[in-house]
Amino acid sequence: MSNYTKEKKYLLEVKNLKKYFISSKGLMSKNRQVTKAVDGVSFFLKKGETLGIVGESGCGKSTTGNMIIRILDPTSGEIFFDGKNILKLNEREMGKIKKDIQMVFQDPFSSLNPRMRVFDIIAEPLRTHKIAKGKELRKEVLQLMETVGLDKSYSTRFPHEFSGGQRQRIGIARALALKPRLIICDEPVSALDVSIQAQILNLLIDLQRKFDLTFLFIAHGIPAVKYISDRIAVMYMGEIVEMAEKNELFKRTSHPYTTGLISSVPIPDPELRNCKEVMVMEDRVITNLEAQTGCKFYNRCPFGTEKCINEKPQLIELYSEHYVACHYPMSETTTT
Repeated sequence: MSNYTKEKKYLLEVKNLKKYFISSKGLMSKNRQVTKAVDGVSFFLKKGETLGIVGESGCGKSTTGNMIIRILDPTSGEIFFDGKNILKLNEREMGKIKKDIQMVFQDPFSSLNPRMRVFDIIAEPLRTHKIAKGKELRKEVLQLMETVGLDKSYSTRFPHEFSGGQRQRIGIARALALKPRLIICDEPVSALDVSIQAQILNLLIDLQRKFDLTFLFIAHGIPAVKYISDRIAVMYMGEIVEMAEKNELFKRTSHPYTTGLISSVPIPDPELRNCKEVMVMEDRVITNLEAQTGCKFYNRCPFGTEKCINEKPQLIELYSEHYVACHYPMSETTTT
């Protein structure tokens, strides 16, 4: 990727981030297998914008988010938040940073303590960081509930008494409690009905405008990412293969995987559906060595060559702030 850090200062910068998991076939086995969940991811996030990360399940999206908030420790790489490398901070310093970085999780039920009432769930971060207590705490919690569209009378209820959309609103209220600057949304609408998804997405957009928030929005659904994001990064097998401003990405898709991902989105209109071109991904059989040394998408790419087997493509700036990792970027195309 180009040296963008020399020109601008970003709220979040991720450089060559990696997370490898090592496992063995048995307790006594000496043969260890390395799973490269995230393999050299780099991106930047501007203050006040939404960067969407999209890709298939298992491509490393959530693992990337978990490393940024330090739920997982990276194998290597750098994470800069407001100019500070958070991987070099001690526990006390990281505690201060975590107030500025919060997370909204995928499952709105399992992310909430079933034994705690809504008031205590939202109040927990305020109590932990000793920000408010007594009447001030109650006022803050009830105001947060109102902000996310929950009736104040619900504060004494337990999570199981709410619908999926309401539970996600509780999770969002909890994330807002510490007045963060960055919120990582880890597939926050994937477990919800389509109509409820739209409500939650609109809520996030309204909150972003009201509180000047920055979002890292992780999802595997193209429509949700397209709706909420300013820029989009496409991940495949632990790597970012394309990243650009939203309209630019859909106008001038350059990586074959991005094209295949977008073309797979169903179109409701039967007439338009019949006119739509779908890129068919191949399924070649290649050795593990080939997969590790060259392009990871080679076995599914209809344009792969010998160069793709032997040489790993680097993420380069093909157009202005449009980054692509491909030896043979596709020509300009229009995608709806």
